[in-house]
Amino acid sequence: MVVVRTIFESSRTNSGGAMAQWLAEQPKTIVVQPTTLCPMDCTYCYLLERHLKQEMTPLVASAIAAGICPSWEPVEVVWHGGEPLAVGLTRFVELLQPFESLRRAGRVRHKVQTGGGRPITDAWCDVFEQYEISVGVSIDGSRELNHHRVDRGGNPMFDRTMASIATLKRRGLSFAVLAVVSHDATGQATRVLDFMRELGTSWVGFNVEAKEGANSHGQTPSIDDARQFWRDTFEWCRSNNDVTVREVANLFGFLGLTQEQRDADSRHDPIPTIAWNGDVVLLSPELLGVRSTTYDNFIAGNVLVNDLPAIVRRADELQYVQEFTVALQTCKQTCEFFSFCQGAHAGDRFFEHGTFAATETDHCRNSVQAPVLALAELLQAKESR
Repeated sequence: MVVVRTIFESSRTNSGGAMAQWLAEQPKTIVVQPTTLCPMDCTYCYLLERHLKQEMTPLVASAIAAGICPSWEPVEVVWHGGEPLAVGLTRFVELLQPFESLRRAGRVRHKVQTGGGRPITDAWCDVFEQYEISVGVSIDGSRELNHHRVDRGGNPMFDRTMASIATLKRRGLSFAVLAVVSHDATGQATRVLDFMRELGTSWVGFNVEAKEGANSHGQTPSIDDARQFWRDTFEWCRSNNDVTVREVANLFGFLGLTQEQRDADSRHDPIPTIAWNGDVVLLSPELLGVRSTTYDNFIAGNVLVNDLPAIVRRADELQYVQEFTVALQTCKQTCEFFSFCQGAHAGDRFFEHGTFAATETDHCRNSVQAPVLALAELLQAKESR
């Protein structure tokens, strides 16, 4: 498509496959798993150990906090599970304590992502306020559109999640929303976004359902269905400016760059993701708990044994990281979308193709290519009027 080629034309110069070209030396985000347990059993969930109650100890949390380098820029510590609130309020506060001096010094910022598997109470809100924790809530839309989110008995989670949101709103706490876009929701973008606006959030991120981890046999939307979803989303955003949609903001932010800035290679955040027992995987939180003899279960080290900065530095020794960086060079040379997506996510390559050396995935088609193509279609339609 001409508009796409014009927007994403890149020099695609071959600057070598050196690891340093593609990976940042320090993380901007650290994902921490306080527990593997999740009381929910969402149909598209990728977590393999969500039925197990394995909990992080304060010793592991202390090792993580001690490994955050003074030279690192402020790091976002994302508490993700399982269901983080399932660890219980007392243990969660114990896990926060080792980070407290860092938080007060402005060196870490906390975020928790909850699916509503445990209710948000006033006591939880007190903790969120005291430790300045940003809250993300996972909900896909109205009751009918949220039907994939169920508990272990197959019962809908909608009312329980809405009750938690009501508590946040009553306490005056803002919250972001993450929503999964399944095949049956791709024609419902306007309904979903209207719901999010009425919900009271000002920020929404959409994750198009992907084949990851335990959801290896999931039904992912086609690129045509994804294009319809993004096209309707752009149209909605044109008339509504009170909700920021992550993917729309990212694309327009990219288009606001100079051509030189667009052509520059970005360095991927290593995103150290730390399991309840201290094991660390890099690049893709979805790899946590996944077993692979080829890639040594993706474990880069353990914070009880290895210094966290040392674990990040040894990324270039890991086979899956090496394959990913080689694949990025191939993507750069062959894909017209590369300057925007910069190779997207590593884990989806493995989950869809069994190797990180693969290039195109359903994820990049539905979450990168489809939004670009949708915007290009709208621009062409506008120009032809």
